[in-house]
Amino acid sequence: MRPDVTDAFGRAVRDHHRGDRTDHLYHCDGEERREHPIEAFYFAEFDPESDAGSWLASRLRGPLVDLGAGAGRHALRFQERFETVAVEPSRALVETMRERGVEDAREGDMFDLRGAFDRDRFASALAIGTQIGLAGSMRGLSEFLGDLAFVTTPDATAVVDCYDPDHSETADLLGHREDPTPGLGHRVMRFEYAGETDRTLRFGLFSPDRLREAAIGTGWAVEAVDREGTGEGPHYRAALAKR
Repeated sequence: MRPDVTDAFGRAVRDHHRGDRTDHLYHCDGEERREHPIEAFYFAEFDPESDAGSWLASRLRGPLVDLGAGAGRHALRFQERFETVAVEPSRALVETMRERGVEDAREGDMFDLRGAFDRDRFASALAIGTQIGLAGSMRGLSEFLGDLAFVTTPDATAVVDCYDPDHSETADLLGHREDPTPGLGHRVMRFEYAGETDRTLRFGLFSPDRLREAAIGTGWAVEAVDREGTGEGPHYRAALAKR
């Protein structure tokens, strides 16, 4: 991450890991602020043998690229099974992952995959944390999936997640913005920590049907959608496979 770009989010997670955190991490929209649960979201142990974990683990194999890997919650467990490359744009989060034992943690942009990796480099991809929403639009999502297809093998699999804008509880998300098009929505938010404010993030929200639509022509197809492992709310996970 460039030195002129703030990283309140990454610094808060790194400080939490090191026992140096001096304030809460907040996600904000306008004047509204809510505490972001660092421990629960980024440091709770991932169990690939649990009901929720096995759904995800059964759909991935190595080499794996973990995009937006956070503090390495998933990478730490998957690297025990096969080669795992963890990618984060935040230098502070890359440092955190390395300190926690992630063997291959790299600073990089998940929306610049062709510039970072060779064709057919990975057999699977993981993007958990609703990062695909940063593609912003249906066109952006299709472009991301096309780039992901380039760096994965012809028989590759992937797991991504998102918020479903058609779910009644999505309107309760901080920063939610409606879209007149069925199956689409938006979320606008920023992170604040210890007097530092990150740039505003603009997420696109895509229903499972819109994700299927965006995958057309990219080489991917949505194979399964899981809501049980994520509760009854608007969050869902989708398993993709090459056509």
